Amino acid sequence: MKLLYFFFLWCVTVNCDEHTHTYKDGEQVVLWMNTVGPYHNRQETYAYFSLPFCVGTKVTIGHYHETLSEALQGVELEFSGLDITFKDNVPAQQFCGIELNDQSYKALVYAVKNHYWYQMYIDDLPIWGIVGEIDGDHHYIWTHKKFDIGYNGNRIVEVNLTAENKERLVPDAKIPFTYEVNWKKSNIRFEDRFDKYLDPNFFQHRIHWFSIFNSFMMVIFLVGLVSMILMRTLRKDYARYSKDDDLDDLEKDLGDEYGWKQVHGDVFRPVPHLALFSALVGAGYQLTVVTLAVIIFTIFGELYTERGSLLSTAIFIYAATSPVNGYFGGSLYSRMGGKLWIKQMLLSAFLLPVLVCGTAFFINFIAMYYHASRAIPFGSMIAVMSICTFVILPLTLVGTVLGRNLAGQPDYPCRINAVPRPIPEKKWFMEPFVIIIMGGILPFGSIFIEMYFIFTSFWAYKIYYVYGFMLLVFLILMIVTVCVTIVCTYFLLNAEDYRWQWTSFLSAGSTALYVYLYSFYYFIFKTKMYGLFQTTFYFGYMALFSLALGVICGTVGYVGTSIFVRKIYSTVKID
Repeated sequence: MKLLYFFFLWCVTVNCDEHTHTYKDGEQVVLWMNTVGPYHNRQETYAYFSLPFCVGTKVTIGHYHETLSEALQGVELEFSGLDITFKDNVPAQQFCGIELNDQSYKALVYAVKNHYWYQMYIDDLPIWGIVGEIDGDHHYIWTHKKFDIGYNGNRIVEVNLTAENKERLVPDAKIPFTYEVNWKKSNIRFEDRFDKYLDPNFFQHRIHWFSIFNSFMMVIFLVGLVSMILMRTLRKDYARYSKDDDLDDLEKDLGDEYGWKQVHGDVFRPVPHLALFSALVGAGYQLTVVTLAVIIFTIFGELYTERGSLLSTAIFIYAATSPVNGYFGGSLYSRMGGKLWIKQMLLSAFLLPVLVCGTAFFINFIAMYYHASRAIPFGSMIAVMSICTFVILPLTLVGTVLGRNLAGQPDYPCRINAVPRPIPEKKWFMEPFVIIIMGGILPFGSIFIEMYFIFTSFWAYKIYYVYGFMLLVFLILMIVTVCVTIVCTYFLLNAEDYRWQWTSFLSAGSTALYVYLYSFYYFIFKTKMYGLFQTTFYFGYMALFSLALGVICGTVGYVGTSIFVRKIYSTVKID
């Protein structure tokens, strides 16, 4: 009998669930209960049945996380117990009831006071509802769920939930819960069924278009300005240096020598903290590839329509592109004369994963204290550690070996002096620290409006789908970052300060500082978040987001600047 029971359970859960998205008449449609939590704290969610709700009479179906991303995102699907079958209307009927004791009464009153909402799924379509409402001094909960489900052929294309029948919360009261299901034919295509969850009036607002146009004009202006200033200035420098080459040694000694040519023997000197620098650059290359790949895949694959698909794709691409990290980080380390390449390889492989996992695990302890659904299961932690150890590390090793052997030989256009040249005094605004702080202002200015839309989609209740906008803004950010960093580096070198590698990386990466400061403004003025868990979650993951953006911008700025530096020093005759 047990074998027949499990066979029946397998038929119900596998053949008639959201995997195939196709149903036969009379087949079961599973209503999954996901999470419940305060409306203003989107990430503070708990298991649906952590509140004293009751389960329907249908046999319980266990749900296991299908993907790692579901576990990491706190998706806890539990079977509702409601009997719903394809195309079969269900009249209003009671499926369970509860009696409010002191504990359940206080829990429901607390949920109503804090505007708790819940999330459910039918055939992978999300459904939201509110637990109850306050009317004067009394608290009420909605006890009737009315499902209007649209179908097109043998597929579900639309689900609407209407909450009805307010019941006042009173100690020792008996509260019945009822539901009904109405099926209706719909003309919505299955491919378009997710469109109702999108908000084109918000994401395609004229302000969004204006911000794109404004950023594009900034790019044109910056590129033109950089080209004009540098070409005219460099032309004068070339003429002055060519004239100096025709003078004899006495005239050179009496002449007024200054400018970027004077540091030609130090400009390609290895940077301090070489292992860390090369690891950051390698990670920046990898993150840039991952970001572009995820955006492009989302544009063509609409990954935002599938639960957890975006995060799963990002994890897979990050692991698969680990050789990119090893190749560029290892080759840079080798060109600059690094000897401890295994140490550098380990740092490249684990730098970002350790920062991400460390932050996530810290927040996880707080989630466990709150008994929130965002608490990452132990098995998922082991899975993440296994990916880092058995996938990312070997692939990074392969990339490092290839980078050292294929592009690890130094090929600088200038010889490096044995003794470092003293750095002369200069004005305060030419100091590297000031250049670093100022370097991120214009790149941030080109993206801050897009940051608002991205923040709203993640921290509020919007689904971000305009990834074409994101791709365009990302490319604009890269161009602006390169232009600004080249100008900053030119001024630094012209002041005869050859510490341009870290300065170019950090001046471009300082964009992240302004993004993180903007996150404070967004938290205070654009949200109503409260509580330790939500606050820690917000600022912890915003720090990770800003860090990743800073590494990307820093790498792009450094790579663009290094090309510029090699170019100007290779075209000037150096004795």
